[in-house]
Amino acid sequence: MTRTLKAALLATAVLLPAGGAFAQTLNIGLQDDPDLLDPHRARTFVGRIVFTALCDKLVDITPDLSIVPQLATRWETSADGLRVTMDLRTDATFHDGSKIDAAAVKANLDRARELPDSLRKSEIASIASVDVVDADTIQLNLSRPDAALLSQLSDRAGMIMSPAAFDTMGTQPVCSGPYRFVDRVQNDRITLEKYDGYWDAANYPTKTVVYRPIPDTTVRFANLQSGDLDIIERIAPTDMAAAEGNSDLTVVPVTGLGYQAIAFNLANGAGAANPLASDARLRRAFDKMIDRSVINDVVGLGSFTPATQPFPPASFAAPKDAVTTADVEGAKALLKEAGVERVPLTITYGNNTTSQQVYELIQAMGAEVGFDITLQPTEFAALQSTLKSGDFQAGQSGWSGRVDPDGNIHQHVTCGAGLNDGHYCNEAVDKLLNEARSTGDQAKRVELYRQANALLEADKPVSYLYFLPYPFAHKKALQGFVGYPDGMIRLRGVRLAN
Repeated sequence: MTRTLKAALLATAVLLPAGGAFAQTLNIGLQDDPDLLDPHRARTFVGRIVFTALCDKLVDITPDLSIVPQLATRWETSADGLRVTMDLRTDATFHDGSKIDAAAVKANLDRARELPDSLRKSEIASIASVDVVDADTIQLNLSRPDAALLSQLSDRAGMIMSPAAFDTMGTQPVCSGPYRFVDRVQNDRITLEKYDGYWDAANYPTKTVVYRPIPDTTVRFANLQSGDLDIIERIAPTDMAAAEGNSDLTVVPVTGLGYQAIAFNLANGAGAANPLASDARLRRAFDKMIDRSVINDVVGLGSFTPATQPFPPASFAAPKDAVTTADVEGAKALLKEAGVERVPLTITYGNNTTSQQVYELIQAMGAEVGFDITLQPTEFAALQSTLKSGDFQAGQSGWSGRVDPDGNIHQHVTCGAGLNDGHYCNEAVDKLLNEARSTGDQAKRVELYRQANALLEADKPVSYLYFLPYPFAHKKALQGFVGYPDGMIRLRGVRLAN
């Protein structure tokens, strides 16, 4: 708790130096267009980047993945692990000027747990109820101990919105961060402006922030070089050498926590009427035919760490060894065992440059084994609706990752979880993952995740492809930017010299 209090003091004590001429507008290039600007219903990685400026959370993370205060200044967990008491900031307000108090925080957590289409339900399922202790204190009552809870509250589940704006959050968000919503033009821009009433406003020198979705990596990089953009996220591997060789640019490489994967539709709507839905042997064959090392070499140019399960190398839950090359003969043998020679399959994915290259490679790999793959690119925000509705056979399943391993697996593969697009369900997997959430014993959690992954390997509801790097590039004149493993763009202390 001492470290928590020290971090809180440091977070409020460091002010920007006086003087200097800084630009009043910051233009940020995104790979995709975000979906709804409602943290409880949103799915996209780029949406999280916008939320980082728009909505404060109860807690945040540091670059070394420690949990630190944001709207909650301190917290204490009871000896039995069933009550978490949080003290809140007393000087924070929403963008509509109303005070951020315990009642508002309770309303947000209740909404995240109870909203019919909330995607945060499984993330904070351990919260049975929330009590208002007093105006600046809340108590989270848990149904079971939850080792991953603070990690979940450091992201969308812990973002705090104005209760008065709950009904319009998707299109007219009113939130709690350093910047407030101005307007949005779909597939063109999202504009935010500085909220002068923010509790830490002195550390945000830029008046206006404009997010511009540009799916084509070459065009996005060209806009940075021309000066139309000030910073871009996920610079393509093919542009890395040019960026590093440009004296006007700075490259910030970041090793991420997330992954890219393919989810199979097993029981979600019309798309589940596909051969792979009814036979795990075909799914295992598909997985075996993917040469992840080739994807890393050809598309990632060495930056796409191959993935065969959801825990990145930095996670304590990551297994030590994994086979990342293809097993073509093993894949063919599984097809023969299943009594088929050729298997038709449509893969739906977001239409950015990198994804196109990855899925064209997979299409070629599949043809060699016996999979006749049709590629169906779609606008990225539309992809999220497609996955949710079940209008897909196999779909791109990207995840930006969480500090705790639970965040990379539980809500994607447990029965009825919000991000389980293929509707896979195995009660034995649920039991293991729920138990892993409920213990703080790291060695025990590792064993539980090992057992769960063994079941998932047999069922193969998801094929993991690679762990995500988050390379940023920005103008040399941009000062104060720090890359975080969650891939977010935090604007505290960031300023662009004129």
